[in-house]
Amino acid sequence: MGQTEYIAIRAHEDGVQVIGLTRGADTKFGHAEKLDEGEVLVAQFTEHISAVKVRGKAEIHTAHGVLKSGPAE
Repeated sequence: MGQTEYIAIRAHEDGVQVIGLTRGADTKFGHAEKLDEGEVLVAQFTEHISAVKVRGKAEIHTAHGVLKSGPAE
């Protein structure tokens, strides 16, 4: 496998959920983490995990920029 991309997720509230979704014909939850306010998770895409779902108010830092999750302001 070649170079893989990392993302960093910083929680802006308690209980932010980060869910890794698997590759393949059937997309399934591969891994889940719960972050409290101020916690940071650095995640890497792998041959098994191809997508990440973030629930709650957080900043997602990627090579493509910074995104914010949570309710629209």
